[in-house]
Amino acid sequence: MKLLILGGTLFLGRHLVLAAQKRNHELTLFNRGNHPSPDFPNLETLHGDRHSDLAKLQGRRWDAVVDTSGYLPRTVRASAKALSQSVDRYVFISSISAYAGFSVPGIDETAPLATLTAEQREEANAIDTSGPASAVNYGKLYGGLKALCEQEVEAALPNRTLIIRPGLLVGPDDYTDRFTYWPVRVARGGEVLAPGRPDRYVQFIDVRDLAEWTVRMIETKGTGTYNANGLPNELTMATVLQDCKTATGSDASFTWVDEDFLLQEGVAAWGEMPLWMPEEAAPHLKGFMFINCDRAVAAGLTFRALSVTVKDLLTWRKDHLNEALKAGIDSEKEQKLLSKWHSQ
Repeated sequence: MKLLILGGTLFLGRHLVLAAQKRNHELTLFNRGNHPSPDFPNLETLHGDRHSDLAKLQGRRWDAVVDTSGYLPRTVRASAKALSQSVDRYVFISSISAYAGFSVPGIDETAPLATLTAEQREEANAIDTSGPASAVNYGKLYGGLKALCEQEVEAALPNRTLIIRPGLLVGPDDYTDRFTYWPVRVARGGEVLAPGRPDRYVQFIDVRDLAEWTVRMIETKGTGTYNANGLPNELTMATVLQDCKTATGSDASFTWVDEDFLLQEGVAAWGEMPLWMPEEAAPHLKGFMFINCDRAVAAGLTFRALSVTVKDLLTWRKDHLNEALKAGIDSEKEQKLLSKWHSQ
């Protein structure tokens, strides 16, 4: 098959390329060239800004396009309209953040979507598209914008869209370190501050599992909307940390610190303590780690062992040892917190 990828050099985009190449598909990338990949020297790449250079895609034909970098409805609308006669299928990578809320577990694809007020839409329209197209730029607008982007794709290519809503992506090439902190920290050994309850469930998906399944869905001409995340009620925080310890062979020991203490000490959930979401302080997020993915699993989504993800992540991280982690608590602060916890 002939596939066009909008993006294709960072994290999910990169792994989509690798998965498609493994299955002998013909690829074209369209991006600004800000993140050239030495691993794809012979891959056809068209350089251009999706906000202004879509004319470069005219006169071509692909079986499908995968949009990994669509955040603003107006730019997704332009891309979808420009490609509506050039592709058979438009695959849009959305997010579970597109849902209106997470107060109950078991959210499936029929749940209400996030909306934006007129004022928020004006704010979104004022976003400068000349900078990096990162979800971070859009803050609290992100979920509503993703929901609107989905609608734009379906409007431009009715019944020819595949919308995928991933949860937290983890694995090699993750530039956010939202999961990477734990394998790296556990590998270092010693006493590790572990947040909240050990039996609290967490949910995430290896980026390679998502990429490989997406390519298979394209091959079978899949359409519709799918949540794509790890299985709910499958992994606990204790299981994750123990798997990290087993995979690395470290001497790490885990001290479980309750969330009231962490909140009193100003520890940032998700940022300083990846995967931790305060249960009592954030009841509106009660279902965030319990997304229903039955539809995707029925359509062939599979999962590799967590130990494989951990080992591969640490192998990748060896080439980035001089780079500070972008998430996770500072080691000095961790030790101070542990000392204070023990002194209670």
